[in-house]
Amino acid sequence: MNELVKVVVIDGHTLVRYGLIGLVGTEPDLDVVGDSGRRAEVFGMVLSERPNVVVLDVSPPDLAGLRLARDLRHRYPELGIVLLAPDGQDDVLFSALESGVSAFVAKSAPTDEILAAIRHAAVAPTSFTATGLGPAMARRDHPTTQALLSPREAQVLDLLGQGLSVRDIAVALSVSISTAKTYVARLYEKLEVSNRAQAIMTALQRGLLAPKV
Repeated sequence: MNELVKVVVIDGHTLVRYGLIGLVGTEPDLDVVGDSGRRAEVFGMVLSERPNVVVLDVSPPDLAGLRLARDLRHRYPELGIVLLAPDGQDDVLFSALESGVSAFVAKSAPTDEILAAIRHAAVAPTSFTATGLGPAMARRDHPTTQALLSPREAQVLDLLGQGLSVRDIAVALSVSISTAKTYVARLYEKLEVSNRAQAIMTALQRGLLAPKV
């Protein structure tokens, strides 16, 4: 593109947001024209700044960013929309695909991947791209016992097996306690159990957790 790509960054995590602003601001073809930690402000920014791309975070447990992305796509068909999400969220990736966003990127992705997603969104806003889409579709179409859990859920299971509390799991994963509780609840739901002991026993029986030696 000959003109600068105008970018709005919406992320409730201040350090992440400023990190994105700093990253995008160093690129000669990209220009941050607005940012906020509140998702509700994105519509006003789109109207006033006329960005080419909106970079939007989507995080559990509420996944409000997905709903906002759908609203943005409905109102602004030509707007580039990049969703940033935690690792190991196949269900969120497929929801992003269905919502009509331009790109889905893990927050831990290399900077080059994040910048490439923004540039893709600017030139092909209605064409979806996501690193790891192929493997995610393979896991969905050919589920196995090992694929029952997402990478994050497998990590939570391992930490539970080590005897960590929900608070300790939150610290280990650098997430809030409420988010850690959500991960544990999802794990219990997938294993069809109601407590730690049942989860560990079921995981051992299914080969999802290695026995202690």
